[in-house]
Amino acid sequence: MSQSTVVAGNTAAKKPALSMFERFLTFWVALCIVAGIALGQMMPGVFRALGDATLAQVNLPVAALVWLMIVPMLLKIDPTALREVGQHWRGIAATVGVNWLVKPFSMALLAWIFIAHLFRPWLPPDQIASYTAGLILLAAAPCTAMVFVWSNLVDGEPHFTLSQVALNDTIMVFAFAPIVALLLGLSSIAVPWDTLFLSVVLYIVVPVIAAQLWRRVLLVRGGPAALAHTLRTLAPLSLSALLLTLVLLFGLQGEQIMRQPVVIVLLAVPIVIQVYCNAGLAYWVNRRLGVAWCVAGPSSLIGASNFFELAVATAIVLFGFQSGAALATVVGVLVEVPVMLSVVHIVRRTRGWYDSGAHGA
Repeated sequence: MSQSTVVAGNTAAKKPALSMFERFLTFWVALCIVAGIALGQMMPGVFRALGDATLAQVNLPVAALVWLMIVPMLLKIDPTALREVGQHWRGIAATVGVNWLVKPFSMALLAWIFIAHLFRPWLPPDQIASYTAGLILLAAAPCTAMVFVWSNLVDGEPHFTLSQVALNDTIMVFAFAPIVALLLGLSSIAVPWDTLFLSVVLYIVVPVIAAQLWRRVLLVRGGPAALAHTLRTLAPLSLSALLLTLVLLFGLQGEQIMRQPVVIVLLAVPIVIQVYCNAGLAYWVNRRLGVAWCVAGPSSLIGASNFFELAVATAIVLFGFQSGAALATVVGVLVEVPVMLSVVHIVRRTRGWYDSGAHGA
């Protein structure tokens, strides 16, 4: 997510507090859910028209909103931060391992346990596979911007956070589609390769290139001050795009949700378990490797959080607005902030325990 005013550069960033929108994001998300459902019932024709506004399997309103969410986030990333990777290689290794070798597969397992089996009697049978796909999409890419806020809340080493995010963005360009395709295939869900490839190009490759070109222009013409001003200006726009996307999604999903509100709670269970398990795993691995707490904190948070903007957009492209996959990714938005704030609290409260077992970095 991209609401922080951190400027990703080679110098240490200021430590921003959570803004009002960030602190109460769960409330705004809930408000958008209510508004979306209500508007969907009041103006079904308008929402159907927006849902049908597609070109080459891409919904144009959602594509525009997702770009407004993602590009400001990517604008913060300084690719030269990859030079810093060697300085924090243990923390980098722990985070990359959890992000790419554990998290997508653990979510697929949790979806299989809870959605395909334990919760099956309470879920629409025709949406089981779609819910599973949405959860896989949610876990297949690590969050790349809100983690700047989480990192600052645990007094994280800013250069580690920046280099880790830059590395994750690079890996995501190449690994997202193969991992998603593999896990969807293992879940017996048909993989529309052309559509998946289109999603990667639209929501990863093109935004990364556009953001980096824009960043370079800003730095050449106005320096770091121009970049910082642009990020401050775009931050509320990015959050507004996220909230509008939720209104649109729930406007189209409203009837299904009103029939079965328990679905939201059931979908949240594997997401919450996944966040705590992966955060704990990353934290423990860092401690075993002797990584400093100021690196282990952001490492555990990056290892646990999800790039739900990409997940929402890809779910819509692959399965449609009214699919269970789209709903599952939106549930990720609903639970992300309160759960991640609780992880921040745990990391801060356990610093004494961590430091007693970690030596050097």
